[in-house]
Amino acid sequence: MKISTRFSDAIHLLAFIDIYKGKIPLSSENIAGSIETSPVMVRKLMGELRKAKLIETKHGTPDPKLAKSPDQISLLDVYLAVEKDKPLFEIDHKTNPQCIVGGNIQETLSEYYHQAEVAAKAKLNNTKLADIIDTILVKQKEKEYKKTTDLKK
Repeated sequence: MKISTRFSDAIHLLAFIDIYKGKIPLSSENIAGSIETSPVMVRKLMGELRKAKLIETKHGTPDPKLAKSPDQISLLDVYLAVEKDKPLFEIDHKTNPQCIVGGNIQETLSEYYHQAEVAAKAKLNNTKLADIIDTILVKQKEKEYKKTTDLKK
């Protein structure tokens, strides 16, 4: 089973919009080139982010904007926009009820999965898009510094 990357792609898209605003055209083609996906997928994600009021777009123009400042957009906002109410963890419901493990695994895992999901969503709610953007910019600055110091050697 393939794990969805829609959530990370949506965060990528939002960070791209903020970092590159005013520097390059923010077309779905340019964003797709960074994510390494299709422009169609970018437009679908943008539609979901627009419905969630996280971005603003004008039809026919490559100029999406964040609808709020990055410090007002939580990763939970992004997750809910693109994944809706999809659970973070999935339980296999086809197990043998006659087996000690198979007969008890769903109820047992449900309790643990619920606790983990609440903790994960709380962390996502406390992590802002601004945190992601700041980390990206710091990592890039470190790469550039390393590159210039390596050239001097």
